Amino acid sequence: MSALIKEKIIEIKEKSEPQDKKVYLQVRDSFGRSYATGKRKNAIAKVWIKQGTGKVTINDREVKNYFGREILVNIAKAPFGATKNENKFDVVATILGGGKSGQAGALSHGISKALVLFDPENHKTLRTNGFLTRDPRVVERKKYGLKKARKAQTYRKR
Repeated sequence: MSALIKEKIIEIKEKSEPQDKKVYLQVRDSFGRSYATGKRKNAIAKVWIKQGTGKVTINDREVKNYFGREILVNIAKAPFGATKNENKFDVVATILGGGKSGQAGALSHGISKALVLFDPENHKTLRTNGFLTRDPRVVERKKYGLKKARKAQTYRKR
């Protein structure tokens, strides 16, 4: 009798476990590139990656010339460091809108998404390090009657 109960318990456990785990597929075009779009604040980065020597080109300019500051270059290239892929991919990106900091974050987000499409094994590493999450913070709109989004005129009692 106890063997029959154990078999039923095992059968119920197998049925209750989710069978449809999400499977990420490799997506590459005929040139061996993966494409993704990254966003942060008002900046949008269209990113193509392919295997290469680590060259990063943004709007037909070298990455260091485009951003100017080393910290922004490090932010943009951070997904490669997390997945141990430094100098293994060439990046071509078109960036629109926003400021330099937002553009660096958008490029990082786009590179992360493209790395997952290029090699789905990178997904877990990038997800745990927070590279695949889109930062939802944007500038708050100005309200009528106020000077800025929240700045009001100073109240004077006398």
